[in-house]
Amino acid sequence: MPSPVLCWFRQDLRLTDNPAWSAACQSGAQILPVYILDDTSAKDWKMGGASRVWLHHSLKSLNKSLNGNLLILSGNAEKLIPALASQIKADKIFWNRCYEPWRIARDTKIKDICEQNNVGCISSNGSLLWEPWEIKKQDGTPYKVFTPYFRKGCLSAPPPRSPLPSPKLPNFFPHSNASIDNIFETQNLLPKHPHWDRSMMSYWSVGETAAQKKLKDFLENKLQGYKEGRNYPKRNQTSLLSPHLHFGEISPNQIWHAATLFGLTTQQTIDLDCFQSELAWREFSHTLLYYNPTLAEKPLNPKFENFDWAGIDNEQLERWQKGETGFPIVDAGMRELWATGYMHNRVRMITASFLIKDLRYHWRVGEEWFWDTLVDANLANNAASWQWVAGCGADAAPYFRIFNPTTQGEKFDLDQTYINKWAPDSHKIKPMLNHKKARERALESYSNL
Repeated sequence: MPSPVLCWFRQDLRLTDNPAWSAACQSGAQILPVYILDDTSAKDWKMGGASRVWLHHSLKSLNKSLNGNLLILSGNAEKLIPALASQIKADKIFWNRCYEPWRIARDTKIKDICEQNNVGCISSNGSLLWEPWEIKKQDGTPYKVFTPYFRKGCLSAPPPRSPLPSPKLPNFFPHSNASIDNIFETQNLLPKHPHWDRSMMSYWSVGETAAQKKLKDFLENKLQGYKEGRNYPKRNQTSLLSPHLHFGEISPNQIWHAATLFGLTTQQTIDLDCFQSELAWREFSHTLLYYNPTLAEKPLNPKFENFDWAGIDNEQLERWQKGETGFPIVDAGMRELWATGYMHNRVRMITASFLIKDLRYHWRVGEEWFWDTLVDANLANNAASWQWVAGCGADAAPYFRIFNPTTQGEKFDLDQTYINKWAPDSHKIKPMLNHKKARERALESYSNL
């Protein structure tokens, strides 16, 4: 009988179309599936509160799919993975690649350690349609502008691979997790007091089955009219797949192929193209992070290193965070975020513009708040999007694009359905600033660049 193997689950908490899991099952060996909560390598980007809550439920779902055989640990994966491989005498470790800079560095070290001990490490692409190094310009350099990245790069590249079926469950290597409920409790993923997670999670179903159901609902009920409808928060026409994608409960390949088949069959080509471009923006963000490891900390445009950001007024910042700015569309978005761990994409741009352009606070202030409060807090997407709004990133919005929160609310929530749902009292709050004057100050600071 072959030696046992490890399958290390990370941002791929599913069994269908999971290349690492499929390869491990094909080995014919006993498998020990393991998840490690590793906060030691991330430094400033330890998983935020909302994401930890989602992770708790996602791990429970995955463990159920594995008939209770998922080993859950916390600590330094660089030490735990080689030690675990040695303990069970595994000769192979399977995992899907991650693209955060600290994970790349850590995985490289793990691979070196294991291979020195004759343990093979087999990594796969389970999180992206194309690897960052696969989509390049004709001169061999990575794209820095999204539209040619998508039109010339992605759409002319070999299509994403077809999704893999879920393999038959293998023989599992036994381990001594005495009680899976106790194991989840010791990970401290859920808040103790107050239990804000309970109301937040009432808006969501978590896990692989829930993700597939969400995709089916989107294709059948929301894809038609998506290009226009996605801009209006009251229409609820976004896919809501981003947290499922981030935690890997569904793969981008599954979404891409299902959407392509459905869109072409129903002749919804314009909406399909728009939806595919949104998937490609996620790919583009990962490419930016891969080639610019400091994307989350430093502006891609070095001119912004010395930008005249305003000093932080904690009272003003708290009003933005709590949705008490006196600008209804901003307040509705921030309260939706606080209540659900999610915010409509159009409103994300409006609230981000308000923080950066009206308050003139550094984009990292917003990036860090979203990191803690979003259930889909993905480092590449979050960093690339905040830099886009700030005007300092790749393919960035021009500096003079400053969202007017009042006209944005009138344009995209004219009857105030969204505002009345999340911030019905906002119109009674005195606006915290004069937008016209704030805009002039922002333009002056930007022109000084």
